[in-house]
Amino acid sequence: MALALDLDAADIDGLHDVGALADHLRRAGHAWRYHAPRGHPRSRSRAAGLGQHLRDSVDRVLQFLRHVEMLWDTVPDRRAYPFAIPAIAKLERLELHPEVTFFVGENGSGKSTLLEAIAIKAGFNPEGGTKSFTGSFRPSESELHTHLRLARGARREERGFFLRAETMFNVATEAETGGYGGWAALHEMSHGESFLWVAMNRFGRRGLYLLDEPESALSPTRQLSFLARMHQLVRAGSQFVISTHSPILLAYPGARIVQLGPDGIDTVRYEETEHYAVTRHFLQDPAASLARLFRDIEDED
Repeated sequence: MALALDLDAADIDGLHDVGALADHLRRAGHAWRYHAPRGHPRSRSRAAGLGQHLRDSVDRVLQFLRHVEMLWDTVPDRRAYPFAIPAIAKLERLELHPEVTFFVGENGSGKSTLLEAIAIKAGFNPEGGTKSFTGSFRPSESELHTHLRLARGARREERGFFLRAETMFNVATEAETGGYGGWAALHEMSHGESFLWVAMNRFGRRGLYLLDEPESALSPTRQLSFLARMHQLVRAGSQFVISTHSPILLAYPGARIVQLGPDGIDTVRYEETEHYAVTRHFLQDPAASLARLFRDIEDED
């Protein structure tokens, strides 16, 4: 794909480095050419420049999944599950980050349900795995995916994976029995080892990766290892959408954090998440935090 940038003086005035954009596009695997208007210098490495807003615009065009849209006019009963979940009930259009989007919320808030629906709509098996995995051990997915529309960008992922901790055993079984090449004996590994092996060995550049609560399989140290791997893949043109409770994973810089709750769906800063606030408060003085918690329980008795 060749990307032509035709800029006028208003585009160029006050902007910075076109070289950064060039590097960004090359990492995503795209050729490009830069055409400066008459009277302005032409250079791939350093022209008068492009600002962050232009890079963001290019990201939105090139990202695999741009946004999710709810098709309410196709829903027969908005009082039925999962449409009555408060956050889902208020879903209209949800923008996804070109690199990393996190879904956060309490248990039952709908974050895993929404992620599963996106995965199915994107062509993945609801049990997890690559798009070629076809096993269905206990169909349990909701009907949400049939009422969603995914807006895609100008490029398609070269590979992808839907990884959910609760069905990792099933994915390992299909990998062993389905005739897929290049897989290790995942059943001989611990839960966390198999989860991380998949991320290290089956994830690759220019991929779409949907992960449901990966921290449930990973120790804090291995969460850091996963963050390092995710960063490698983001720099290689991949996109992630992750449902999580982990304050470690949520700290990934530049990610969009989408909070699902009783009041709907909002984009929040890392420091605004309950995960960060509760963890920070607890670690400042664990003994005092537990003393207050136990005292409250005793008062209830």
